[in-house]
Formats: sequence, structure tokens, C-alpha cells
Amino acid sequence: MPAIVNKVIPNSIAEEIEITAGEEILSIDDTKMLDMIDYNFLCKSDFLTLEVKKLNGEIEVIEIEKDYDEDLGIVFESAVFDRIKPCLNKCIFCFVDQQPKGLRDSLYVKDDDYRLSYLQGTYITLTNFKDEDKERIKRMHLGPFYVSVHTTNPDLRVKMLRNPNAAKIMENLRWFRKNKIPVHAQIVLCPGYNDGEELERTLSDLASLKNTILSTAIVPVGITQFRKENLKQVDENIALETIKIASNFKRVCLSDEFFLLAKKEIPPAKYYGNFSQLEDGVGALRMLADDYKSHKLPQKLAQPLHVVFATSYAAYDVMNKITGDMNKKIKNLSIKTIPVKSEYWGRNITVAGLITSDDLINSVKCEVFDLLVIPSIMLRPYSEDFLDGKNLDYVRKQIDKDIFVIKNNYSVKEFIDYCR
Repeated sequence: MPAIVNKVIPNSIAEEIEITAGEEILSIDDTKMLDMIDYNFLCKSDFLTLEVKKLNGEIEVIEIEKDYDEDLGIVFESAVFDRIKPCLNKCIFCFVDQQPKGLRDSLYVKDDDYRLSYLQGTYITLTNFKDEDKERIKRMHLGPFYVSVHTTNPDLRVKMLRNPNAAKIMENLRWFRKNKIPVHAQIVLCPGYNDGEELERTLSDLASLKNTILSTAIVPVGITQFRKENLKQVDENIALETIKIASNFKRVCLSDEFFLLAKKEIPPAKYYGNFSQLEDGVGALRMLADDYKSHKLPQKLAQPLHVVFATSYAAYDVMNKITGDMNKKIKNLSIKTIPVKSEYWGRNITVAGLITSDDLINSVKCEVFDLLVIPSIMLRPYSEDFLDGKNLDYVRKQIDKDIFVIKNNYSVKEFIDYCR
């Protein structure tokens, strides 16, 4: 995908020089860009020359004088301007492979691109890691990267990822250590494969890399009703065992589901360090609970308001405590927290990011309320679309109620401010 402008930030340099959405940035200082890494690097200058392909097809050369670190204010359609590096694995636990047919094409795309790992925090397996990739990372001092390790046992990793290159994981991680490039590691725990003694081996190997591994997140395998592989889910006993094993290692954190399955309290904030793998569900509930305690609530609403908070089963207990406290402290406010049942993916799926529009509708349609509140994680980034392709307008029409979307998934401040 070329460097197509998606939008221009108001009052920015790009707006001043009349760059508009849909135009293409062909080069900066006669250098064609491969991705946002090149773009960010080339923009670090007091003087720039942009070559822009306008909407009418004409090529315009624009000279810019600016502060060295000043941003141009351009948001691109993609972080990668050439071809995204595809995933070449056939992982036994791959979520993309356990989706039904008929969804948006983008949901079936599997990337394994070190550039997206650096820019957006997506996880890479390093099975397509080439010498030229290493050279660029080293030359441009890129990092940290997010690596899906899963296991450091070469034979087991080949079995789990179904790719012979998967065996090189420790070789690649030692390269990161040699070049002082930090890594966040991830382990998708698949009972019967990489749990128990294998997990201990993996964590010991990662610990041998010392400060190269900034953090290690362990998450349970997600199994939908479309899964063809015969995988076992993490249950209470496996969760308890995993918590015990992980406690023997530094900078290793488990996702919230492990503590919920083990019927244990979510750990305090210090357990999660700087919450570096929050997007992987590691510490999300703790951050949400602690954030709520930091806000002052209004005493009373001007008019009675009946609200339904739609949430996942994983977040239900924490959200129910928060909304219960708000009900007690804010007069004229009545909130009911509803966990959304995942009929689409199967009841084993309990996270908000996989809730579909119809599952949401079916969970709240019999309730009496004025306003539906949902977290933005239920929607595609920067859009109003659900995973199933339907959007907020569709839900509004079906329930005939207003919907309030909380943009920050780890805070209820936006809703508290709404109530003032």
C-alpha cells in the first residue's frame, strides 16, 4: 500500500500546505518511504521537500521549513507503504484460522511484520526474520519488539507453529541481546503442549537473556466453536499451576483470565510493572479498578438516568463493583451491568474485543434503560464497526436507544464526566 493520506490533523503543517485525505506522499527529500519508520526518520529535519501526488493526479513539490521535531500532522491509511510481511506459520492455536467464512477480508489477514511490532506493538514470531531486517533494526536502533515465543523448546515450537524456522527462536533472541535490543515476550499457553515443565523451561531460557526481555506475558489459548484442532482450554487447576510457576520468575505476568479462572484476586498494580502488555489483557482489570478510585463522583444527576453497561464476562465482576458503587453515591443514576454472551464465537470466548453487534443486541434488548454504554474495544480501531461488519447505527436502530462509547478501555472517567 502506498503512503496514502487518511486524514490531516487540524492546525498542522499539513493543513497549512493544503495536503488532503486521499493524496499520496511519493517521497521526502527525494527518498521513497517503505513505512512509517522511514517517514518518522526523514521528518526529523528543519527543512523538508515533499513530493505529493494530488487528487487530480498532478505531482506537486512542496518545500517546508519547520522545527526539527515538529510533526507534519499527517495520518496515513497504513503504517506500511509497501507489502506487509505475511505470517508463514500454521499455528495450532491461531485465532485467524478459527473464524467462520463470510467476515471482512481484513479479518483473515495474518501479518508477521517486525515493522508493525515496533510501530504498533503487534506480536511477531521471527520465523520470517531475515538478515536485511536485522541490519535495518541495528542501523536504525529500533526497539522494543513484541515477540510471540510460546516455547523455547525447538522441536515443540516447530510442532506448535508448524514451521521449521520456528526452531531458531533462541538464536534470534540471542541476536537481540547481543545488539542490546529490548523485547517483550508472549506465551500463549496451550495445555498439554507448553504448560507445566515446558513452561518452566521456557521461562528459565528467557530469564537467561536477562534485561533483554523487558517483560513476559502469559495468556490462555482462546478456543472458538469453529476450532478444528483438538485443543484443551485452561481450567482452574492449570491456572493455579501456571500462577505458581510464573511466581518463581521476575518480570513475568499473567493475563487477567488466569486469576479469574483460579478464583483469585487480581494482583496489585506493582505486579504489572509499567503495564507494558496491557493490550494483551495483562493488568487491564487492575488498571480499570484503580483508575475508578482516583476520580471524584458527582453527587446527583439533574434528571433520572437508567443505564446499561455492556461488558465481557471477563470484566463483569470488576465493572459490577464499579457501577454498584456509582449507584450508591450518585443520586438519580441507576446502572445495570450486563455481561454479553458470545453466541457467535461460542461461550468459551469471554473478552470484550470479540463481541459482535447481534450478541450485544440480544444481551440488552429485554432491558429497560435510557442509555447503553460500551467500551471502544468492542469496535474496530478508529471506526464504529463491530467484528461482524455491522456498526453502531445498526445497533442503535435495533435497540432504539442512545449509545455512549468509552474510548479509554481502562477508565470510566469519560462516563463520570458525562454524568456531571
